[in-house]
Amino acid sequence: MDLGTYLVTGAALSPDRTTVEVVKAALAGGIGVVQLREKAASARDRYEVGQTVRELTAAADVPLIVNDRIDLAAALDADGVHLGDDDLPVAVARDQLGPDAIIGRSVSTVAGAEAAAAAGADYLGVGAVYATSSKDTDPEDSKVGLDRVRAIREGVDLPFVGIGGVTVENAGDVVAAGADGVAVISAITRADDPAAATRRLNEAVADATGA
Repeated sequence: MDLGTYLVTGAALSPDRTTVEVVKAALAGGIGVVQLREKAASARDRYEVGQTVRELTAAADVPLIVNDRIDLAAALDADGVHLGDDDLPVAVARDQLGPDAIIGRSVSTVAGAEAAAAAGADYLGVGAVYATSSKDTDPEDSKVGLDRVRAIREGVDLPFVGIGGVTVENAGDVVAAGADGVAVISAITRADDPAAATRRLNEAVADATGA
């Protein structure tokens, strides 16, 4: 799985375009992973959007991850699920989705990263690295900064993306601090040209890794 640039969808943060349109553009720009989030949508609406997104990502050979909902991931035949503190444990997701499923876990501390690794997560989402308005975060989990990214890189071997307030301008800093890539919402969904924004993020990550 290419974690370089990872799109988290959100129709509320996609002015004048649908989630499907954003995903099409991001795929054209070379996105590595798509996570279906759509927090404001009903389960039925998420499923209906997810069906189309699943077709698009499968055709592009890009993993589709579903935020929070193990049942929805199974219903869509998604590649995996991404879990937070309030979701079911990693072990339950593994039992329900099988050994080949990709299971991600959101963390903001070294201890959380170590626990997720021990539980069998495949990758981590670390943040919020910077201030963000794209999702609600506890004050202790907000603006954890690059020093926390470095500490988590030293603490675990799992691949991870930095998320939260990531832009084209700071994506390279997040990767240079130890992240394998960056996860974004509004940096792509709010962009005038989501495909071009994806390409610029890919370039920033590649420059930071020397790829």
